[in-house]
Amino acid sequence: MRKKRVLLLSEGFGAGHTQAAHALSVGLRMLSPDIQTRVLELGTFLHPTLAPWILTAYRKTVTTQPKLYGFMYRYQYKKSLNRFTQLALHRIFYSHAAEVINHLRPDTIVCTHPFPNAVISRLKRAGMNIPLCTVITDYDAHGTWVSPEVTKYLVSTAAVKEKLLHRGIPSDAIEVTGIPVHPNFWGQHNREELRTRFNLKAMPTVFIMGGGWGLMNNTEFMQYFTRWREKIQLIICMGNNDKALHVLSEDERFKHENIRLMGFTTEVDKWMDVSDLLITKPGGMTCTEGLAKGIPMLFYTPIPGQEEENLQYFTQHGFGEQIKSAETIDHWFQLLIDRYPEVQKRRAQLNRHANSYKPADCTNAIMEILMQ
Repeated sequence: MRKKRVLLLSEGFGAGHTQAAHALSVGLRMLSPDIQTRVLELGTFLHPTLAPWILTAYRKTVTTQPKLYGFMYRYQYKKSLNRFTQLALHRIFYSHAAEVINHLRPDTIVCTHPFPNAVISRLKRAGMNIPLCTVITDYDAHGTWVSPEVTKYLVSTAAVKEKLLHRGIPSDAIEVTGIPVHPNFWGQHNREELRTRFNLKAMPTVFIMGGGWGLMNNTEFMQYFTRWREKIQLIICMGNNDKALHVLSEDERFKHENIRLMGFTTEVDKWMDVSDLLITKPGGMTCTEGLAKGIPMLFYTPIPGQEEENLQYFTQHGFGEQIKSAETIDHWFQLLIDRYPEVQKRRAQLNRHANSYKPADCTNAIMEILMQ
């Protein structure tokens, strides 16, 4: 009997969308050996030369003109991608999407980004008969995710479900599953073993995720952390931003035995387990990974739009705090030094909440669609 096939489609507009797709891919194959999965950043797959130029333009807009990006996000907030926009996307970027799908013959398609979601919706209107599952990878429900052709929406919270209900989506087409994270984040690692493996000291440790796009490439901000290097162990991860990593590596203030600089890593789960505090931008995926690990979080300036919504959710529910000034950093770092048991207690509380998070819910929901 042929194995069931799941095609997971994303785009490279921020790493979180594709990370969610890979998390689902691994989770589905763990649930059943009779499932085949394929993850594609569809636009990049179809246009490997053109796509990087588009992604670069998007990245520059986000990093250099965040207010413009925020305006565009809010302007389109209540609107689905209209038929003209979908047609333009299809003609310019996704004209061969149907050929790819016909070749792969999936039993279910899962989209973790609005663009492929719109493309598949358009193909379904044209007669393609494949269930479409849409995984919203933020703590908000932007209109570009919404399409009547979607079979099932998998969303992060009940509040996001409520927003979709107000947009006219039937309740039975929405399931609150949480945002999927890689199975590596489902359990806990032994901290002492990790300290030994990573050659870390048994002292308060802060994990700083700089963002692969250099959104934390604020020299003054980064240098402020180094003031604490004698008493706080700093692990600074700059993701794919090799340029920013090189700049920090050449700075004498970061050449210290209690500072670890790194680029992209596949072991974020372990670095979170060995750390006491996470400092990050409020991306939906990273926040959810931090939530699954039960680590206290500090958030620096969000990108206007979905990251503002993520920030609001996590701060309102007590999972993290926004860095509004250097005093926020001073307060938390001093807590780690002088009142470490309070931070441990805080983490224990967050861990209890993390234990109520069921990371397999998203994959189970897709399994149900697949087996219908």
